Amino acid sequence: MASNQAPNGRTRREDLQNSIPGDLSEETSSSEPLDAGALFVLKSKGSWLHCGYHLTTSIVAPALLSLPLAVAQLGWAAGVLILLVAGAVTFYSYTLLSLVLEQHALLGHRLLRFRDMAHHVLGPAWGRYYIGPLQFSLCFTAVVAGTLLAGQSMKAIYLLEQPDGTMKLYEFVVISGAITLILAQFPSFHSLRHFNLISLILCLAYSACATAGSIYIGHSSRAPEKDYSLPGDGQDHLFDVFNAVSIIATTYGNGIIPEIQATIAPPVKGKMFKGLCLCYSVVMSTFFSVAVSGYWAFGNQARSNILFNFTADGRTLIPKWFIVMTNIFTIVQIFAVTIVYLQPTNEVLEGLFADPKKEQYSARNVIPRMVFRSIVVAVGTIIAAMLPFFGDIIAVVGAFAFLPLDFVVPSVMYNITFRPSTRDFVFWINTMIATVSSILTVLGCIATVRQLTMDAKTYKLFANL
Repeated sequence: MASNQAPNGRTRREDLQNSIPGDLSEETSSSEPLDAGALFVLKSKGSWLHCGYHLTTSIVAPALLSLPLAVAQLGWAAGVLILLVAGAVTFYSYTLLSLVLEQHALLGHRLLRFRDMAHHVLGPAWGRYYIGPLQFSLCFTAVVAGTLLAGQSMKAIYLLEQPDGTMKLYEFVVISGAITLILAQFPSFHSLRHFNLISLILCLAYSACATAGSIYIGHSSRAPEKDYSLPGDGQDHLFDVFNAVSIIATTYGNGIIPEIQATIAPPVKGKMFKGLCLCYSVVMSTFFSVAVSGYWAFGNQARSNILFNFTADGRTLIPKWFIVMTNIFTIVQIFAVTIVYLQPTNEVLEGLFADPKKEQYSARNVIPRMVFRSIVVAVGTIIAAMLPFFGDIIAVVGAFAFLPLDFVVPSVMYNITFRPSTRDFVFWINTMIATVSSILTVLGCIATVRQLTMDAKTYKLFANL
């Protein structure tokens, strides 16, 4: 049997790592030319700070305005506990993914995409038939949900100024789709860094506004009667619990960690963890303030977007200008989130239709880029206008995509890559997270599909909600 021990006592793995020059060890394998998607979209030029901006935009999104509803379906104790647990587990899971990516980069294989990571760690079939389709369905659904929520927020502002206005929701969705189409032409992920810094500031702003508005209404004489009892009973309550877990999972969800880490300039070691720390400082300050204040103010009457609770029976419960300002902050940040989740799709489109031998801004590459990105956004806009079930869309995405990608896959990939001993605490923690999350995925899928089916009986295509 051949020995794994080198003559001087080092392992062959250590010799391999030490033989790779510092810069090359963090680059994609030099023997494998980069395709147009990696060259033009996933440019590895960013710092850990830029990474933090991208992470914050992809996680701290307007979906957090649904957290009071999730807490309402769970109750005070369970709601706050699951928020804490989900935050801890996702931070841990994203760190595991980062460590796996860093390890393969150290060995000369910098993996730039989630499907590449799955191909390399789990096998070709997993990357092609599971991780890839799951991630793209997640990203496309995020584009649909973002376009829809921007349209809803625009309509809310319109109705404040024109209570008897005749414009329909789908018209505002088309407007938000048109703006998204223009922003979709940002050439690369790295080019979004300043836009995502603005996004970080805006998510802090509208979260603070949502919190302040809830506290103001909760203390005012016009506050609705507070009822903290759990809605429904028996089977209905059980499905509400699974639905709430899916909403929380989606709110913490990301699904594009490898693509974000790909934007970091080498060496990448330790930079992703710094970006995650920046991101989660924003996460904890926004998620809990909105969830707790919203549920405290409105109890089990909290709606799928807490800003909808700021008006009742055609009258505003807080100053009109405050609602308009909050919605404007939300709308702008929605566009940032939507464009971030377009990047994996943009990367695939570049890989299929761009020529890496030509300049990025040559007519040969610019024309296909504009055409195919516009088609993707247009299709998403049509779907958003047809199916205005925002709360249900969030829950479905959380069950089908975010739970597996953010809770199950990272633990499995870490155990396969580093092969911790079955005696190690980390092995059993990872196994427990993967097992429990897999069960929740199945239950969440059942609950969310049930809810969507129930709502489909109520709503019509292109409904003016």
